[in-house]
Amino acid sequence: MHENWLSRRAHLAEAAVPGGFDLSECVREQIHLLGGVQSHGTLLAVDPHTLLVDTAADNVEAFLGVPVGELVGRPVTGVLDAGDWAEALASAPEDGTVAGFPVSAGAPGRRAPFDVSVHRREGLLVLEFEPRDEDSTARSGDFYERVRRALNRLRSATSVQACCRAAVTEVSRLTGYDRVVAYRFDGFEGPGEVVAEAVTEGWEPWLGLWFPATDVPPQARRLYEENWIRMIVDVDDPTAHLWPPLRESTGTALDLSGAALRTVSGFHLEYLRNIGVRSSMSVSLLREGRLWGLIACHGRRPTALAPAVRLACEVFGAAFSMQLAALEERERADALERSGREASAVAAALEVDVDTSLMRHAAEVARLAGADGVLLVRDGRMSAAGPAVPGELAGVLSRFAARCVPGEVWASDRLAETVAEDAQDAEGPVPDTGEVAGVLLLPLGSAGDCLVWTRRERPVPRQWAADPARPVTVGPRGERLTPRGSGAVFRSVIRGRSAPWTRREEAAATELGRLLTGLVMRRADELRRLNSELRMTNTDLDSFAHVTAHDLKEPLRGISNAATFTLEDAAGRLDATSVRRLETVRRLAVRMDDLLNSLLVYARMGRAGLRRADVLLDEVVDAALEVAGPRLAEQRVRLVRPPALPRVHADADRVYEILVNLLVNAAKYAADRPDRTVEIAVEQTVPPEGAAAVAAVVVRDNGIGIPEEQHAEVFELFRRLHGPAEHGGGTGVGLAIVKRIVERHGGQVWLTSARGRGSAFYFTLGEGPEPGDGG
Repeated sequence: MHENWLSRRAHLAEAAVPGGFDLSECVREQIHLLGGVQSHGTLLAVDPHTLLVDTAADNVEAFLGVPVGELVGRPVTGVLDAGDWAEALASAPEDGTVAGFPVSAGAPGRRAPFDVSVHRREGLLVLEFEPRDEDSTARSGDFYERVRRALNRLRSATSVQACCRAAVTEVSRLTGYDRVVAYRFDGFEGPGEVVAEAVTEGWEPWLGLWFPATDVPPQARRLYEENWIRMIVDVDDPTAHLWPPLRESTGTALDLSGAALRTVSGFHLEYLRNIGVRSSMSVSLLREGRLWGLIACHGRRPTALAPAVRLACEVFGAAFSMQLAALEERERADALERSGREASAVAAALEVDVDTSLMRHAAEVARLAGADGVLLVRDGRMSAAGPAVPGELAGVLSRFAARCVPGEVWASDRLAETVAEDAQDAEGPVPDTGEVAGVLLLPLGSAGDCLVWTRRERPVPRQWAADPARPVTVGPRGERLTPRGSGAVFRSVIRGRSAPWTRREEAAATELGRLLTGLVMRRADELRRLNSELRMTNTDLDSFAHVTAHDLKEPLRGISNAATFTLEDAAGRLDATSVRRLETVRRLAVRMDDLLNSLLVYARMGRAGLRRADVLLDEVVDAALEVAGPRLAEQRVRLVRPPALPRVHADADRVYEILVNLLVNAAKYAADRPDRTVEIAVEQTVPPEGAAAVAAVVVRDNGIGIPEEQHAEVFELFRRLHGPAEHGGGTGVGLAIVKRIVERHGGQVWLTSARGRGSAFYFTLGEGPEPGDGG
């Protein structure tokens, strides 16, 4: 099940070994079900309800004086006092934690002192017996004081490196092993580096060497996470096998994941023999429950540490892990404090348009995280500064962002590997990562939008204790992964990776994300407030326009009527100048009345609600022609339309007003030519500043046209490009009404035109016309 964990190079390497070696066998090996224990102790697994022995090591007679065949299936109280059994039951919690205490055990008349370790597994109580050496126990009277002093020295370390150096020194003093190294993994599944070492004279130093990830396969890492300590007394130890080999209730060997005496994989024993190690002990170093590294101890002779010493090393390992966590937390706190100031300075430089200003200040944003460039993905659009980012990679990063928790950053210093693994899981092609080797990704919401810091490749030299491309070699005592030590260092350069992202850089990105969220929210609140004020202002303006236009019409009619009646009743008695002036008053009153009527129509557009429905555009055109048709005929303008126009989802009355205004304008501004035409159609076209084509209704004529510099003016209220008496007059409100109706629908209106070349007015209605012939 772990074969995919092996790299392609590892598979090729195993094929090159003389005689063949299947490296995947050690990856697949179920090391918790090997069916045996190390022979310096023995094991019983007891049903806690019946007290019957379910499974026992076949060397139990040598320790407890009862043959294994006579003990399995019999009560455990035959070799263990009832009081000790009761203590074992009480001291072993359900979570599988191991407890230990001294007992006197064995067949009646053959009782001997033992240290017993007890834990629960598969519904059984597992007891491990190791002979108790009273002399050794007496000699270790000052052992806890030594551990206390070691922990004090550990706490005085102020960096991870210093902490590791102190740890190997103290463990070497406590245990007496010939080599003690601190071994740190490059990621939870990566290779390991020796970062600190205490070694006796005559042993080659390993400090600074890297070891292939295959040296510690996944199932071994899982057990290291479950058990703080693992001891191998003698690599040439004859295994004491379990009886029965397979449990009747499960059909498998007893699960020994939590057993200190668990026997050792043959692969690992060959590994130790090939590097000249006779005994070993490993102490797990955990970070947030995952394996961060190991304290690995090696001896040149068999070494059995008493349970009390192992317990002290376990406590030391737990304290070491906590000290590492504390140091990293301190580094994180310092990073947060520094990055907070830097992120605040960058955020302060951003403007109202956050997206645009992020890219405008891309250099400052990149420096914040020590990056070579910045990538912004928003609403499917990509903006980048720095290393070239292929479009397909931006899509992949957007998918990664959608999987992330908003506000939490995701980082990779080996992007090509990550992307290739993702493509393999999705069974798709591997996207090109271009110049980008590492990314620090900050999700912006949950839709795949993200801000990404990018880094180019930084080749890294490494010294390996074994060629990582050939982890399988023939050792002096068998085929196995065989480090050679410093005498045969393999030097290589790691390619395709960037400099790793530090906690400070990740903290800076996280802090900027927090500030951006606050900034966007504050500006969104401000925008909502302004929109609310704008709505109120527009409402007030609409009401004012409506009331003003309505109220002004009454006195205006009085003025017009007074001028008319005066001309009718007293024109003969007035001089020519007075008559001319009264006619001007009447004409201006009529003009004012037209303007007020237009203003009322415009105001009504802002006050009236929309009644959207699916309507046939052909029917709306027919209705508009009842008004505009005579004007077109009068100006000899021929209408061109397709056999059938599609449906639109809109307010039919409002679309009618749009078409009347545009068709009347086509008649007003017809050119002096015999083939005057106006066309109504639906076309796929790209709006101004749009990214993709949309279906738009177009009214196109071959009239006098509009100069390009005046295109924006034609949609302004009361804006006419000609004199009041030219081209049939008018108030200059028609196109303003068209624009307002379109915008009320959530659409867009624009034109293409040039002087003497006609005009084409395009508009959308928020929802595109539906395909079909409208029938």
